[in-house]
Amino acid sequence: MIQKVLKDKIDIDKLLVVTFTNAAASEMRERVLDAIYKKLDENPEDENLQKQIILLGKSNICTIHSFCLDVIRNHFFEIDLPANFRIASEQEIELLRQEVLEEVFEELYETEEGKFAKLIENYTGYNGDEPVKEIIFQIDKAIQSMPFPEKWLNEKVQMFEPQKDKKQDFSKSVWGEILLKDLKESLLDGIYHLKIQKEKLEKCQAMEKSAQIIRKRYRIIARFV
Repeated sequence: MIQKVLKDKIDIDKLLVVTFTNAAASEMRERVLDAIYKKLDENPEDENLQKQIILLGKSNICTIHSFCLDVIRNHFFEIDLPANFRIASEQEIELLRQEVLEEVFEELYETEEGKFAKLIENYTGYNGDEPVKEIIFQIDKAIQSMPFPEKWLNEKVQMFEPQKDKKQDFSKSVWGEILLKDLKESLLDGIYHLKIQKEKLEKCQAMEKSAQIIRKRYRIIARFV
């Protein structure tokens, strides 16, 4: 930025500089201003440098969120937004998400759609449908970091199908292989801890019955690895 402003003579308000945080944007402004002042000390009569100090106040050095908000405020009429629109707080957004999900669930319960009924049956217990809602919230939160959330989600759902032959079992799919690998790691971890407990118990004759139980569990788990 300093190179472009001081050497290339580009007005600072013609640059768009986005940062991750407001603190980073403020620090960047200070650094640029310090560089201009140092250069101005060398040449106090430089009108361009004096101009840059004035332009710095309206320069686009901000977070990406702030920049996008300014664009919307200046062009709200082109996207059919009211002039007095505002950004919802995190608490408001969370309430809206919950309300929308409740409405969707009510509609699905009324239609008694087969796939939805099966989903509820498989992922809920005596506590109601809260576990399913929590899964949906987690998925929604995760996909929002993607540029095209629905497209990304559809692609990942398709990966549940086996790669070559749809008649193959789920373990042959991309996700099946990942889950089996994760399960194997969990089993190996369990075997490791059981082995430690088994060795400790075998050293104590009074704990022989407990040692027998641990040895039995050890042999059962070891068969699956």
